[in-house]
Amino acid sequence: MTPEPALQAVGLTRTYGAVRAVDGVSFTLPRGGSLGIVGESGSGKTTTARIVVGLEQADSGGVTVGGQDRSARGRGRAHRLARAREVQMVFQDPYLSLDPRTSVASVLHETLRLHFPGRDHPHRVRELLDRVGLAARAADARPGQLSGGQRQRVAIARALAVEPAVLVLDEAVAALDVSVQAQILNLLSDIREQTAVGYLFITHDLGVVRCVTDDVIVMRHGRIVEAGATAAVLAAPRHPYTRLLLDSVPHPGWDPEQIAAARRAL
Repeated sequence: MTPEPALQAVGLTRTYGAVRAVDGVSFTLPRGGSLGIVGESGSGKTTTARIVVGLEQADSGGVTVGGQDRSARGRGRAHRLARAREVQMVFQDPYLSLDPRTSVASVLHETLRLHFPGRDHPHRVRELLDRVGLAARAADARPGQLSGGQRQRVAIARALAVEPAVLVLDEAVAALDVSVQAQILNLLSDIREQTAVGYLFITHDLGVVRCVTDDVIVMRHGRIVEAGATAAVLAAPRHPYTRLLLDSVPHPGWDPEQIAAARRAL
């Protein structure tokens, strides 16, 4: 018997006035899988992610996690906490989502206390810090005392604390130096090997997609224009927009004027 996918989106649509930000978007993320959603600013990828997490409500279509419908807004604290445990989000700038007055240990303790009262929280905090590659001494540090890469590790630890089925990573390494990006991407790869969590990567960076996703969908103007196995899509893109994204990556002989002309022609 085939297991239910970690996440499935069917026919998602979201309109703001005359703008259709998301237009009939459907995709499936297998358990433990890694799916990239790629597109430039305004493509609809971030709105799609916010619908999946529950920060936005789709006008039509639905989202299921482990076969359970997440589309309807439920009432009550217990329902909201249960939804939060299913899907967690890691943002581009963790400094904005971490309280600058609160230590790393306190951030993790508060998350655990909220979702799992009665458990051995000190042990779990040590376990989470170890999983994301932070030394025990980082537990007493505040966000301002940490580097960008360390803060992103804290954000990942906090998301993993609730044992989600899906982790949505919205440009999660875009603000980091290249060497630190590689460290975080390697960390995420290790975590996926050790757990059953599925990843939904929202990014404009095809290098990130190439490194850490199994499958990819390409979005433009709210619609999916191409989808498939990451290696196949990047090796032989079928849609002109996907080819444009690949050609836009600087390389020897790169001609920005030619890229701009191709963009206008689409």
